[in-house]
Amino acid sequence: MLTLDKIYHASKVLQDVIHPTTIVRASAIDAGCELYLKPECLQLTGSFKLRGSGYKISQLSDEEKKRGVIACSAGNHAQGVALAATKYGIKSLICLPDGAPISKVEATKGFGAEVCMVPGVYDDAYNEACRLRDEHNYTFIHPFDDENVIAGQGTIGLEIMNEMNDVDAVVVSIGGGGLISGVACAIKHLNPNVKVYGVQAEGAASMYNSLKQDKIITLDKAGTIADGIQVKEPGKLTFEYVKKYVDDVVTVSDDEISTAILTLIEKQKMVAEGAGAAPLAAVMFNKLPVKGKKVVCIVSGGNIDVTILNRVIKRGLITSGRQQTLVIQLDDKPGQLLGVSKIIADHGGNVISIHHERASEGEITDCILRIVLETKNFEHVKEISTSLRKAGFRLV
Repeated sequence: MLTLDKIYHASKVLQDVIHPTTIVRASAIDAGCELYLKPECLQLTGSFKLRGSGYKISQLSDEEKKRGVIACSAGNHAQGVALAATKYGIKSLICLPDGAPISKVEATKGFGAEVCMVPGVYDDAYNEACRLRDEHNYTFIHPFDDENVIAGQGTIGLEIMNEMNDVDAVVVSIGGGGLISGVACAIKHLNPNVKVYGVQAEGAASMYNSLKQDKIITLDKAGTIADGIQVKEPGKLTFEYVKKYVDDVVTVSDDEISTAILTLIEKQKMVAEGAGAAPLAAVMFNKLPVKGKKVVCIVSGGNIDVTILNRVIKRGLITSGRQQTLVIQLDDKPGQLLGVSKIIADHGGNVISIHHERASEGEITDCILRIVLETKNFEHVKEISTSLRKAGFRLV
């Protein structure tokens, strides 16, 4: 059974494994509430996962430690298991799908694990990990559906309550449910009045759907930029703990997550992966009843793949009205581009790129102008568009 005593024990054991992540006030982020962040993105390995794997591995018997541990992951869990095993002097083997980002593969090796690349996807890597576990009698470290792993994650809840005993709500992302199960268990035992909310990506809403139908649901497919919470099926243990301790679970879109990532970078100088930014997205886009409340969002990880960071930032700019493409149908005659440019400049818009094409589906004397603008917000976009229309330009 998961108990508060076990979570306290995990907290004591982990003192030599993790480093503290002090809560920070996010006063620069306009979220309609008194917002605070628990920056687990600054944890060793860049995510909270070290807590659960660290406590789980610490509780193995001497015989189990001697045989070594095995895990399957394409990201944060792999690195958490690798570092925790290395700290305890235990051999670790991590099975990774061969499509895993090179940066994550090298990071896992860098923390001391032996890596086994498996052709295929996560399920293939999982099956291979199970085969190797049975063949060599390794101990399998589950990423979320394990009492000791959940207890390790629950230490975050203890830390929040120790730092802010007057907090009104804590918002946590959900993949398999290990993090929120531990956090919610700790918080509800210490103060049942504190609300605990879960957040899932719309494209991987396995726990959300399971709660709605009151049974564990397996998704046919899952897809989201928040790969850390891209889980098709919640755990059996975590499903029960979420039902027992969590007040509500909501979903956010990839566009909303992208906006939250951009906001953290710009306003808080903090890099978060999609899973880490999902709680902030839920607060920013009014998915939860936290207006005027004192709220802590757990930024669970910061291991975003730099190869997609540029795309995520661009999506965030578009979603927040910071970048806009205008398509204008013009008479093909001198002075038209000057007129458009002057209106944009007068309103403080910044032109990023222009594409002018004469071949179009309109009149033979027309041309099409595509302008990508840097703008302040959607109201600014509307202001520029309205002025262009008043000047006789046709926005298409």
